[in-house]
Amino acid sequence: MNRPFPPENGGCRSAPVLKERGQREVFCGLTGIIWLHRKMQDAFFLVVGSRTCAHLLQSAAGVMIFAEPRFGTAILEETDLAGMADAHAELDREVARLLERRPDIRQLFLVGSCPSEVIKIDLARAAERLSQVHAPHVRVLNYSGSGIETTFTQGEDACLASMVPVLKETTARELLLVGALPDVVEDQMVDLLTKMGITNLRLLPARRIDETTAVGPNTVFALTQPFLGDTHAALERRGARHITAPFPFGEEGTTAWLRAIATEFDVSEDLFDEVTSAPRARARKAIAQAAEALLGKSVFFFPDSQLEIPLARFLTRECGMSAIEVGSPYIHDALHGPDLDLLPHGPQIAEGQDVDKQLTRARNARPDLTVCGLGLANPLEAEGLSTKWAIELVFTPVHFYEQAGDLASLFARPLRRKSALRLEAAE
Repeated sequence: MNRPFPPENGGCRSAPVLKERGQREVFCGLTGIIWLHRKMQDAFFLVVGSRTCAHLLQSAAGVMIFAEPRFGTAILEETDLAGMADAHAELDREVARLLERRPDIRQLFLVGSCPSEVIKIDLARAAERLSQVHAPHVRVLNYSGSGIETTFTQGEDACLASMVPVLKETTARELLLVGALPDVVEDQMVDLLTKMGITNLRLLPARRIDETTAVGPNTVFALTQPFLGDTHAALERRGARHITAPFPFGEEGTTAWLRAIATEFDVSEDLFDEVTSAPRARARKAIAQAAEALLGKSVFFFPDSQLEIPLARFLTRECGMSAIEVGSPYIHDALHGPDLDLLPHGPQIAEGQDVDKQLTRARNARPDLTVCGLGLANPLEAEGLSTKWAIELVFTPVHFYEQAGDLASLFARPLRRKSALRLEAAE
């Protein structure tokens, strides 16, 4: 099994980290509902928030008015905000109406927002009370989707972490695969592991609550997303053990991630190569074709999704780019350490955000490609900098071998567009 070699000039795991705390530019954690409600087919996400929260979800999801999505908003009116109404009584009535109208709901998430947290609505107590009322048909949990102190991908982290304490106990030796992936990508992942003989595996989140996920002292878990720090901690509190590995972006990252699991379950080198050789070759070919526009170009990451470190590793090692700065909202050594080991030494590693300072550094560096949030992209484009929307990397299937070429293409597209516009202008 070919193993990834660390960069000749050393990795970035021990590099100094620039820690910044200032004005931030991110979506809120409610955004995670957009992919979670598609993943968990018998769950419903009830946001306790304002009309602004409702508009955000509706516009972000692109759901037409006659559709039946698995999310909604219990809107806090002026009387709730002024303390003139019993918000808990109103919430109980809304939940009862919802469950009566939607008997398919088996798992209900009460999702906190900025308004509900500001007025201190105790959604944990509400979830406990409603669970008792509607058990055993419906399990009611709660988590915070507020964007006051967090970045948008932490909505998924908070959701999955809220599920861990209520998972059933098991003593079986099992692999738990953690993180919401598009169904087609999840199927590819499971197929690869199954072909290696690893069949004692479970998923968090499962597509349906009936697909019971359990955890215990003999559980080992692998994360598919680099923003699941709270879920990681919650699983370790339940006695599970984390399989550390680079994240499965690109051919190298996917192979290293699969290899770490294969080593844990004593998969032979011959079987590992037999299962992975063909998709690895396809991934390398697809990346090479897509990355022609990236070779020799520089990239600057603003902190946004927490995907920045593994993506920087992918772009520098597999696409021939150089990283100027790699900013991430949070850096968790147990999660990001393996990717930092492989990221070639040189870029500034930054944790947290101070938008004005980072904008100054990006303008001074003039990178060929800037990965940032939607709110910064248009102004930077107007200044002549090519940008890639960070949120697109969360909503698009980009994990594992078959998506590796698509991942490279997402970064190449802005540079190709800029080159085409220049040619058109020259004509």
